[in-house]
Amino acid sequence: MKRYLYEPIKRDLFKKMVILTGPRQIGKTYLAKDLMTEFKNPQYLNYDNLDDARIIKSHSWILNTDMLILDEVHKMVGWKMFLKGIYDTRPINQAIMVTGSARLETFRQSGESLAGRYFHFHLNPISVREVLDTIDHYEALSLLNRLGGFPEPFLSGSEQEAARWRNQYYTDLIREDILEFSRIQEIRSMRLLLELLRERIGSPLSYMSIAGDLQVAPNTVRKYIDILESLCIVFLVRPFHFNVARAILKEPKVYFYDSGFVKGDEGVKLENTCAVCLLKHIQYLQDTTGEDIALHYIKTKDGKEVDFAISKEGVIKDLIEVKLSEGTLSPTLRFFSKRLPGTLAYQLVHNLRQEQYIDRISIVQAGKWLSELSA
Repeated sequence: MKRYLYEPIKRDLFKKMVILTGPRQIGKTYLAKDLMTEFKNPQYLNYDNLDDARIIKSHSWILNTDMLILDEVHKMVGWKMFLKGIYDTRPINQAIMVTGSARLETFRQSGESLAGRYFHFHLNPISVREVLDTIDHYEALSLLNRLGGFPEPFLSGSEQEAARWRNQYYTDLIREDILEFSRIQEIRSMRLLLELLRERIGSPLSYMSIAGDLQVAPNTVRKYIDILESLCIVFLVRPFHFNVARAILKEPKVYFYDSGFVKGDEGVKLENTCAVCLLKHIQYLQDTTGEDIALHYIKTKDGKEVDFAISKEGVIKDLIEVKLSEGTLSPTLRFFSKRLPGTLAYQLVHNLRQEQYIDRISIVQAGKWLSELSA
């Protein structure tokens, strides 16, 4: 399948260097090699391969290369200065694409500046929108709930194959990626944290409570979750507040990029799948249009809460509540819709018999609504 970022990256490759980041095994290398077909003399080099690493370090790739793909190059000492140098001295019309695991996103934020030399894209899991050509929106959402949106388990169509993939995937993540960020004696705590988070989807995180469960300090829990977020294992959705600093201090909700890894009933997995689709939609708009858009949730001091809110330029534009089968209008969604005039409110229901429009709130099929997002 042709991934959703194919055309946007193809256009930008002729303007600047493209940096592509995302979770492990999300399809970055597949997408990069697919784009090679657009060029006459492309060359793919992976820093994990000893021969390729030698070529990269010595700048000895083919002279007439019109597309140079560098995979995992962030593992090289001084990689940012290296990229700056090859971009500034590249032949006319040579496209450069840099791909790598989520660690590249972390390392990109420090050290030698590449400002003005690249466009950054986030590659996210498969969404309802991305598979509409092959299956209908209801079945797509059902499959994403069961198998997750990573290409290999999703395309297998088998829960058994997905479980086998997932078991190996998280074993490798803990053994390799997480170990690079933490000490070996912390791995046990990180494993336990992952298990705890699998059962806390959609609930505001209490760092103090988790710290008690792990028998570590709350700041250590924050550090561990920062690591998991940096590696694109989980992502955080923070409460909306007009004061950004206060929003950052308030408790976020956590979701997994892989909905298949979530522990809980079908409703919990549905909320996680919707969160991934919304994140993908928002990052796509940020990456391709530069739009000032963000994903939040809303909660009052007395506990009234709406699952998701999308803001543009700091103003709430969309309110989104997720339900598995409930067609009755959510009272909290009605509450916030009345107090935030000008917003669009949606109740997304997976198993919905009849769509309705009540008090300016649309009760719609979840799969159908998600299929109309930008990515």
